[in-house]
Amino acid sequence: MTPLQTHQPGVGLVIGAGGGLGAALLNDLRQPGPQAQAAPTVLALGRHTTPVLDYTDEATLAAAAQWVAAECAALAQPLRMLVVASGFLHGVIPGQAEGRSTQPERSWLQLDPAYLAHCFAVNAIGPALVVKHFFPLLARSGPCVAGFISAKVGSIGDNALGGWYGYRASKAALNQIVRTAAIELARRNRQAVCVALHPGTVDTPLSQPFAKAGLTVRSPAVAAGELLAVLRGLTPAQSGGFFDYRGQVLPW
Repeated sequence: MTPLQTHQPGVGLVIGAGGGLGAALLNDLRQPGPQAQAAPTVLALGRHTTPVLDYTDEATLAAAAQWVAAECAALAQPLRMLVVASGFLHGVIPGQAEGRSTQPERSWLQLDPAYLAHCFAVNAIGPALVVKHFFPLLARSGPCVAGFISAKVGSIGDNALGGWYGYRASKAALNQIVRTAAIELARRNRQAVCVALHPGTVDTPLSQPFAKAGLTVRSPAVAAGELLAVLRGLTPAQSGGFFDYRGQVLPW
């Protein structure tokens, strides 16, 4: 059972809440529960929040974790829900020439160290640091859940098209981080769930340039509801898995 099913008291946290999907997840989680229950306390962190959270500066993650710990202590409630919705596929990389926007590679000839490094910083190293600083705050008993937004293109077994080296590899790294963290988390709390989630194609700036005809494109609000429904239905026995927005298991 997950905390959303049992309605046990607890705090939620969305990291990457400034993005289209992250904002929708935050809004959904902050809605009042059934039978007019009060809206849960759900905190938001990202590059433009207070406190700020910047994956390229570990000190900001440590400070943000201290802030979350203080909020939980003030409410006398543990952290029971953590959703990491950050990600990088294309755009301007810090330190690049102004106006230069990077795109995912179509060929090995386009491999670029700066783009690769930024993909790994945002898609893998940053979430790994989230594990380091925020998993100690998760409830030590009772249900708790951590969901990391990954991508189906990060599946090695499902890769039949090639291309997108940096994004694919960094999301594959994220999947391994999630799998490994789930094993350790279970030693702390046998009721914990930690999974990687594929959101599908969502109408956000990250996906818009690549939304081809024939793809099922959903709004952030719809995608958020689907992902949270998956999290609500998962059990501890499924922790460490990789699931899509319909709850189907994806190959590693």
